[in-house]
Amino acid sequence: MIRNYLKIAWRNLLKNKTFSLINIAGLSIGMAVALLIGLWLHDELTFDKSFPNHDRIVQVMQHQTYNGVVSTQTANPYLMAGAIREKYGADFKYVVQASWINGHVLSYKDKALSRNGSYYEPAFPEMLSLEMVAGTRNGLQDINSAMISESTAKAFFGDGEAVGQILKIDNQLPVKVTGVYKDLPQNSEFAGLQFMCPWALYLSDNTWIREMENPWRSNFTQTYAMLADNVDLATVSEKIRNVKLDNVREEEKVFNPQVFLWPMAKWHLYNDWKNGINMGGRINSVWLFGIIGVFVLLLACINFMNLSTARSEKRAREVGIRKAVGSHRRQLIFQFFSESTLLALIGFVLSIALIAAALPLFNEIAGKTMVLPLREPLFWAAGLAFVVLTGLLAGSYPAFYLSSFQPVKVLKGTFKAGRHAAIPRKALVVLQFTVSVMLIIGTLIVFKQIRHAQDRQVGYEREGLIYVFMSTKELQDHYDVIRNQAIASGAVTEVSHSSSPPNSVYAINNGFTWEGMEEGAQGNFVQVDVSHDYGKAVQWEIVQGRDFSKQLASDSNAMVLNESAVKFMQLKNPIGSIIKKDGHAHTVVGVVKDMIMQSPYSPVFRTIWTIDPEGGNIYLMRLNPDKPTAASLKQLEAVFAKYNPGIPFMYEFVDVQYKQKFLSEQRIGKLSAYFAMLAVFISCLGLFGMASFMAEQRTKEIGVRKVMGASVFSLWRLMSTDFAILVLIALAIAVPLGWWGMQYWLNNFEYRTIVSWDIIALTCLGAMSIAILTISTQSIRAALTDPVKSLRSE
Repeated sequence: MIRNYLKIAWRNLLKNKTFSLINIAGLSIGMAVALLIGLWLHDELTFDKSFPNHDRIVQVMQHQTYNGVVSTQTANPYLMAGAIREKYGADFKYVVQASWINGHVLSYKDKALSRNGSYYEPAFPEMLSLEMVAGTRNGLQDINSAMISESTAKAFFGDGEAVGQILKIDNQLPVKVTGVYKDLPQNSEFAGLQFMCPWALYLSDNTWIREMENPWRSNFTQTYAMLADNVDLATVSEKIRNVKLDNVREEEKVFNPQVFLWPMAKWHLYNDWKNGINMGGRINSVWLFGIIGVFVLLLACINFMNLSTARSEKRAREVGIRKAVGSHRRQLIFQFFSESTLLALIGFVLSIALIAAALPLFNEIAGKTMVLPLREPLFWAAGLAFVVLTGLLAGSYPAFYLSSFQPVKVLKGTFKAGRHAAIPRKALVVLQFTVSVMLIIGTLIVFKQIRHAQDRQVGYEREGLIYVFMSTKELQDHYDVIRNQAIASGAVTEVSHSSSPPNSVYAINNGFTWEGMEEGAQGNFVQVDVSHDYGKAVQWEIVQGRDFSKQLASDSNAMVLNESAVKFMQLKNPIGSIIKKDGHAHTVVGVVKDMIMQSPYSPVFRTIWTIDPEGGNIYLMRLNPDKPTAASLKQLEAVFAKYNPGIPFMYEFVDVQYKQKFLSEQRIGKLSAYFAMLAVFISCLGLFGMASFMAEQRTKEIGVRKVMGASVFSLWRLMSTDFAILVLIALAIAVPLGWWGMQYWLNNFEYRTIVSWDIIALTCLGAMSIAILTISTQSIRAALTDPVKSLRSE
């Protein structure tokens, strides 16, 4: 029986080639989009789930209140882990202190490579259940030990033995390799962690940590933990809430630090906080693309529904005969479902080919490393279910509609689909274009928001500015000589050092006071320690006062503010004002335009620059604009190699790093653009098919009209008007929905564009033009047909 159904379905497909090609093309593209998005969703939703204990691993975070605004951060005082272990140890299996993952130089003999690594307490490898290639997870017990990833081991030692070898970190810390672990998955928070060393080594190398006068005040480390068995996360989180508040000094209690636990399952998808409330994060993109995938597939299914029901009169006689000879309605329903499922199966096979071709580009845009799991039985099982589901979705309306025909009317020749039979088809066409237009509006607004932020004045000159981390002691000790030789070489025009790059914030400090400070105000500012030449290197814009000067000894206590800091302090005459930091007085000598150092979508944070001849760990260099960049970099490499032999010259372009701030939105925009184009294409396929069918149905009517003197234009208008009205209805629905949806999305940004009517008008004009062009290909063809051919049978 099933074989018979499939045979008939196959014959129907071959008999109606245009109908079949349109449906197969639409379904294959729709299924390819849905499957691609499905792969992306799987990658996002399984983030960090490769760790066996992911459901019990947490990160210790804190809320702090500054001037009435709650700030949420992952950084903690370095004493946090010990305090939690001491007081609440029974609730945790592990509590681990950690530094941040940063780039370092690992060297072995004459080979030096840049690798990302961090420092952890010994329980960290066990907490993550690292899969070991060599050694054990207890490799961080010794202070001078290191565990490295499998790829790092191969890079240094090839197929040789790595355990027991001596590596140097930043050309100064010798460590023995005690373990090699498998590279961590790309869809994990620790992707790219290529080596780890003991936290004790970090403490011994950074003596300033143990010498801090107030260690509970500074937040510069991370704390991870794993809950004990049968412990409730919410209960433990409430227990430790005041662990910091109970330890800070009395004057710092005003910041009201509230500690809490954030589960690993939410690190990636729920990482956006606003005033102490979680606002989601990437989960919003997951929902967005999930909905897009469903709708694009639905558009393809609509094509099948429309074309199947439009051909109802042609198939009515088949249904009537089948019912007359004894077929039950359920058998007819099964027959039509078998046709739609066969189409879905063919579309699925083609979609796999389309995905294989598109996946490299998709990965590049999405920043993923996904592969088609063709060897996974689960993938094929899910694929089969997907085919059946698509077949049922596409064939549901045609199956129940066509199987409902009454054989008496059909065989008597009195069956007509009727005026109302076209209403569902028209509604589905409206739905198709409504979705397509909403996607277009969304894509254009995303790109407008990106451009709005990119056009924002950044307050300094990004082009030609590079920075180099002082990753070794040699670079730190030879700053002055390297600076002088770099300028003398002509490769750069200025060199400075700073405690953070100009497009990043490394420290927000409090404890600042000034005359006229409002009672209850909390003086927290971004603080950047720089050398005197910093302003010349970044070419900031001075609006009041002057820049730092080496010629003035008093400038050792000088301070430069940005406009936001002046506004926050309410300084009417900032130049000469005294700002105190922990009792130490600084004199304001200059005010500069706000520099965008954090998100380009947010207001600029108040910032202070102070002179610290030895405090910066970053070389900031302005390349000579009169020399080729490649030649300048080669000269700089030679200068650095003199004083940092055997270590690669690693630099970053500030403008390139600034562009990275737009990466997330650009990915959303590009993916949305591609999906919008495909949605429009699928919708136009449906319009093309419907127009073809209508032209075929009205062949004789068109012939008669031409004989009676109708012009090609009047016939084109006759054929196009109905479809144009449907598209106009779709626009009327899509515009307010699209406007509302993008207003909601834009509310995520403090610095944002508006949903302007020029974009709405452009979208409407484009959608209508595409629709009319699609319809016209068939309307004009029908209008140009020789009436002698169409009326010959009469």
